[in-house]
Amino acid sequence: MTRFALLILSCLATLLLPPALASATAGFGFDDVAAIAQREAALPYAAPVAHLPAELAALNYDGLRDIRYRPEKAIWREQSLPFELQFFHLGGGNGLPVQIHEVHEGRARLLGYDPAAWDFGRHRFDRTAWTDLGHAGFRVHHALNSPAYKDELVVFLGASYFRALGKGQQYGLSARGLALDTVGGAGPEEFPRFKAFWIERPAADANTLTIHALLDSPRATGAVRFVFQPGETTLVDVQQRLFLRAQAAGAAPLGMLGLAPLTSMYLHGENQPQAVDFRPEVHDSDGLMVAGQPAANTATEWLWRPLVNPRTPMASSFALQRLEGYGLMQRDRRFASYEDPEARYERRPSAWVQPLGDWGPGRVLLLQLPTPDETEDNIVAAWVPATLPAPGQPLDIAYRLHWQGSTLTQPPGAHAVQSRRGRSWAPLAAGELQFLIDFDGPALRALPAGSAVQAVASTSTPGARITDAQAYPHPLGGWRLRLRAQRSDPTQPLELRAFLQNGPHALSETWAALIPGEATDERARIPTPPAPETRR
Repeated sequence: MTRFALLILSCLATLLLPPALASATAGFGFDDVAAIAQREAALPYAAPVAHLPAELAALNYDGLRDIRYRPEKAIWREQSLPFELQFFHLGGGNGLPVQIHEVHEGRARLLGYDPAAWDFGRHRFDRTAWTDLGHAGFRVHHALNSPAYKDELVVFLGASYFRALGKGQQYGLSARGLALDTVGGAGPEEFPRFKAFWIERPAADANTLTIHALLDSPRATGAVRFVFQPGETTLVDVQQRLFLRAQAAGAAPLGMLGLAPLTSMYLHGENQPQAVDFRPEVHDSDGLMVAGQPAANTATEWLWRPLVNPRTPMASSFALQRLEGYGLMQRDRRFASYEDPEARYERRPSAWVQPLGDWGPGRVLLLQLPTPDETEDNIVAAWVPATLPAPGQPLDIAYRLHWQGSTLTQPPGAHAVQSRRGRSWAPLAAGELQFLIDFDGPALRALPAGSAVQAVASTSTPGARITDAQAYPHPLGGWRLRLRAQRSDPTQPLELRAFLQNGPHALSETWAALIPGEATDERARIPTPPAPETRR
């Protein structure tokens, strides 16, 4: 056969391959996935269709959990590599397969469905008619906590969601590849999905794992490169190139593009106690922390917004000229704060997003939704850029995700250790609220004895006012800020800000709380205690 004939056959073979594989067969890299994403952004969106056997489609949560991947079949186990892959089975709510490839020596191969790799538990399926089903997602295992056992390190399952762990942590909040119209869209939120992955085979001595992903959605496509570095804090370097699709005829315009989104759960806590639950706090995250420059050439401002479980959806945002980081944090790491030996909320990770490079002006969005229990994620945080790229034009960003445990990113001065809402024996006025905010950190610990510390508090809510703000030393270290505020309409949200100051210098981050409106005012909901002299 002539060289020309071989060349023709090679070209035909490339054209016949699926686009994802055609680009991956000759020296694979991030740019190959980005080229696929750009090409697909110029095409009409093709919605995925599930082709599940009826018995799999009918599975509930527990039924699907009963189908388990056999650990001895893990990818790379036979090679004794530092990372291993296991898959999730399709079924129930996980009905859309994703392509998962291994990349080795610059070439990609599809990791297909192997019926022998699954333990179906109590199920007695007739699998003779099943075809190559594919996989719903995958998880990565690594000797994170002990060299004798490979723990789960990261999971990719559903839409563009993924979760990771550092040493000693337990799964909690999730990250996402992209958020569209979470807030501000004319229609429902759009959930982009990772429809294909390429996982690079690690070397025998590797301490990182690289994963490429192809993102797809009716209004956007994208390429993402993840580099996972496990440790006490697991680091994930993310490189992302996004392309918006042209608006389809009759479709609503894109209302919100959310970058580096995080999703978590908050049911109740110290600033929103719940009397019927024996657990003092139930949450995967207790606050949103933001660092950035509110205007050009200004100092970095650190903000802390305690999370709440509102009666109705509540969205807020922090506008910044330059973002330095944000995250949904689990600051309270004490078991006694949760008293839950099964859920172990004190082990849930915090996720801190550190931009690599200047992302330009925009805002950190926080959406808080009502939830009746802890099984539903009701918190979303994301970066919303001030301007959107034109359809087909790339939007490139890079960031580092820090999955943190006890060692948390904190402001350089002082931070809010806890914020408690409520009163003691003394009644509050109608419409009045009280918060006790404890601050601690190096700026407070370094103060000479007798230093004057001022409480600075404000509200931007019309009809509301600060009735009291005082700071005093905490007996266990740090300082306590007592804040009282009164609002004219208890059914409306109340925004409060408070920080500690020494002379002209701010000592702490700004506690920036958004208090939901109440069904009734606080004074009517809580019985007034007896006068001090008659108390028993």
